[in-house]
Amino acid sequence: MDPWLIWLIIAAVLAVAEIITLTAALGMLSAAALVTAGSAAVGLPLPLQFVVFTVVATVTVLFVRPIALRHVLRPQVARFGVDALVGKAAYVVVEVTGRGGRVRIDGEEWTARPYDETLVIPSGTTVDVIEISGATAIVYPRD
Repeated sequence: MDPWLIWLIIAAVLAVAEIITLTAALGMLSAAALVTAGSAAVGLPLPLQFVVFTVVATVTVLFVRPIALRHVLRPQVARFGVDALVGKAAYVVVEVTGRGGRVRIDGEEWTARPYDETLVIPSGTTVDVIEISGATAIVYPRD
């Protein structure tokens, strides 16, 4: 079996192991094996293939992996779904009391309750969405 094919198989096995473990280290080793497969296909002797693998693996694990992990572990900056509605302004469509009511948030109607259960918010009032509980917006009138 040709050495380049062996390196290619090693790269594939390491790539599959990376997909299973998600450590980023095995992916870097897989990339090193892939580069080594290319150097073996060009006709580099076996000892130099090991040198190529070692150098590429060392460079990727020491320099590329920390950068990749920094990007993966970055906190999420954008809010999605109902979390994106918190803090938005809403328009009261049906009077909001401790029992319920309806508000319009970004063109969609939601059931609503006031943050303070004793409040009665008349229709036509602008309110702030404090939180979303299930399918109900918890709102508070703007000053």
